[in-house]
Amino acid sequence: MRTSLCDRFGIEHPIFGFTPSENVAAAISRAGGLGVLGCVRFNDPAELDAALSWMDDNTDGKPYGVDIVMPATIPKEGTPTDLAALIPAGHKDFVERTLLKLGVPPLSGDAATDAGVLGWLHSVARSHVDIALAHPISLIANALGSPPVDVIERAHEHDVPVAALAGKAEHAVRHVDKGVDLVVAQGYEAGGHTGEIASMVLVPEVVDAVGDRVPVLAAGGIGSGRQVLAALALGAAGAWMGSYWLTTAEYRLGAGPNTLQRALVQAGSSDTVRSRIYTGKPARLLKNRWTQAWAEPDAPEPLPMPLQNLLVGQAHQRMMDAGDPDVVAMPVGQIVGRMNEVRPVAEVMAGLLAELKEARARLGL
Repeated sequence: MRTSLCDRFGIEHPIFGFTPSENVAAAISRAGGLGVLGCVRFNDPAELDAALSWMDDNTDGKPYGVDIVMPATIPKEGTPTDLAALIPAGHKDFVERTLLKLGVPPLSGDAATDAGVLGWLHSVARSHVDIALAHPISLIANALGSPPVDVIERAHEHDVPVAALAGKAEHAVRHVDKGVDLVVAQGYEAGGHTGEIASMVLVPEVVDAVGDRVPVLAAGGIGSGRQVLAALALGAAGAWMGSYWLTTAEYRLGAGPNTLQRALVQAGSSDTVRSRIYTGKPARLLKNRWTQAWAEPDAPEPLPMPLQNLLVGQAHQRMMDAGDPDVVAMPVGQIVGRMNEVRPVAEVMAGLLAELKEARARLGL
């Protein structure tokens, strides 16, 4: 199955794969899709530069993209030390009490002084753009809508198209008006930051609103060839998939298969929750004892971005290192119910394409 996006991006299949792992992103590109590396976890620009250099050497010359996180409204800025002063003591006490109840040990060594993920800061996200544009990237996507106009203009100066995620049709229109080249219509089922409209409703609304101006990718609830075909039937030019790659063999972040992937493989489609506890903005997460603690009556209200992630960043690392799949903190979509085994990216892609072919044949297409 080829669409106009295949020719535009030089890919074999209209499947865009978002992942925080450069190993997974490179494998997606080698398998004929467009691997998109999430940059938010890179606090040090040099680390992102190294990761992209590795991708330059390990994608077999195939195209790849990057995903940044830049909210439309510039959040509070400053160093981690400055921002830490804005976090109420009661919130810090709640996190520590909860980790103690969950049996999560403290970090040791240098990790104990880790400031958490700083990619939510506007200045850090801009440094990600600077580094990315020094590499032969084929796409910049923004997880929180359209980036600032000057960022879009800089990307266009490098002949790099810009994509923006949208949870409503009116958001998509604003993104395109600002110069975005591609809209990702991300439905309620999706992992990470997401709106309140389900993909089956959202995708055709966004296609009707902007599809005559820019291509639309469908995101949220896609983890099979049948669902890819359904996205195309709704008018999308391709599929944007994120959660589904978390259980691939190439995923090597955090505690890997010992914790995160064990948690994901045993989860069902109802084992997620949409909450602001991860970043300060609504995001769908794996539901477990950690998320349930934040739903208790004595839990504080989550802080705005970027303070919430600074509050819980070290807690996330502690839970990963603890090795307990019942407390791991991870954004994931409802498609987790189909993520039942760990497989190589190439096998996952082959399965998607085979099922898509079977679905077309069943429909006589």
